[in-house]
Amino acid sequence: MPKTIKKVGVLTSGGDSPGMNAAIRSVVRTCAYHNIECIGIYRGYQGMIEGDFKEMGPRSVNNIVNKGGTILKSARSVEFRTPEGRKKAHENLVKAGVDALVVIGGDGSFTGGLIFNSEFDFPVMGIPGTIDNDIYGTSFTLGYDTALNTVVDCIDKIRDTASSHNRLFFVEVMGRDAGHIALNAGIGAGAEEILIPEEDLGLDRLLDSLQKSKASGKSSSIVVIAEGDKIGKNVFELKDYVEANLPEYDVRVSVLGHMQRGGSPSCFDRVLASRLGVKAVESLLEGKSNYMVGLREDKVILTPLEQAIKGKSEIDRELLRVSDIMST
Repeated sequence: MPKTIKKVGVLTSGGDSPGMNAAIRSVVRTCAYHNIECIGIYRGYQGMIEGDFKEMGPRSVNNIVNKGGTILKSARSVEFRTPEGRKKAHENLVKAGVDALVVIGGDGSFTGGLIFNSEFDFPVMGIPGTIDNDIYGTSFTLGYDTALNTVVDCIDKIRDTASSHNRLFFVEVMGRDAGHIALNAGIGAGAEEILIPEEDLGLDRLLDSLQKSKASGKSSSIVVIAEGDKIGKNVFELKDYVEANLPEYDVRVSVLGHMQRGGSPSCFDRVLASRLGVKAVESLLEGKSNYMVGLREDKVILTPLEQAIKGKSEIDRELLRVSDIMST
């Protein structure tokens, strides 16, 4: 028999992403709509261990839908990885009268929620928040669309310089294990070559592609590289290799870094966060637990947390073909 939910706790965990605040807002206001209380948990699981809670109502989330980052802060918690830490966190939730938990984060955050549920039978619902878009069970994660727009805007500016000086730019974007940002932003920004972890382009093919670009009359080129690509030890070593083998190129490197995480969320991310927050709370009220809410074919769906953690998001093979054609 599912227990009655009267108070929901919400936290953000792991790396921040644009749209997290919009998701917090959605969770808080959906709770208010259904006449249940909501508690904000600061600094993720570490705040849960320390009892860093704050009551939240509809007016406490005014004017945050447009803000990047997370008003609840985020932190990685070594202590939560221990049974003692999780026990302390559970005691604090019980003491505060919290009946269920909404976790906004990535697969590491979901793993923590899954373990917590298994130990204390505590209802947990996940909302995917990561710019890498690397979580199984959803076509889009919160922050991914905003990050794409940020990256494309940066590459557009870099291209102005590349064209002015006849240069080759290697632009490194985030994506440790997944090339979604690199592939989509590379196509959107008209990159001559895109390097992603899922596809081993190889040094010889890269040199061949750059030589063809030069021979076809291109005076400048942009190569977008996901940070997890294995073609070289790092982007700077790759730069040295290309300069040694293609001395006609003046090569520069631009690592976009954490600017990709920041900024005001796009309209898409704001709407997605609002939809996922409503589904997360209402699913808990229906007695569901251990699910991640996500988007598939523009429908909000539920995926078991275990599948979301263990599953692998697939790169769009058609986009790879489009990329090859566009680089001609």
